[in-house]
Amino acid sequence: MNETRTAKRPMNVKAEQVSGNTAADIVKLTLALIVLAAGVVAYYWFNAQPSWQRLLMLIGGLAAGCAIGYPTHSGRQLKEFLSESVFEMRKVVWPTRQETIQTTIVIMVVVVILALLLGLIDLILNWAILQHLLQIGQ
Repeated sequence: MNETRTAKRPMNVKAEQVSGNTAADIVKLTLALIVLAAGVVAYYWFNAQPSWQRLLMLIGGLAAGCAIGYPTHSGRQLKEFLSESVFEMRKVVWPTRQETIQTTIVIMVVVVILALLLGLIDLILNWAILQHLLQIGQ
């Protein structure tokens, strides 16, 4: 007996979760935005304070807002998105210095050639319109 079994293999794609933010998450996110806005307002409100103190207020508001918003569903999704983005960035093949220089030179040559070509077209149209077509109408 020759039985062929086709086992279903799980796909490598993560299934999207349908659940969204709960009411508590919405309250936390609102509070996080208020704290973040308070940090920005404090930065500009206390204009007479030294810059390092104002910067600490801004960073403190940002850190507190992130700490409040992190445990929410949206915060976890943002963390997952950022970690996947970092993982994808590791797979990028960056050009070497020589490839970058060669590509830059090619682009500069093409730009110069196109500039000369457009200048030549402008001169021809200028000559044709101003010297001949307008002279015929007089």
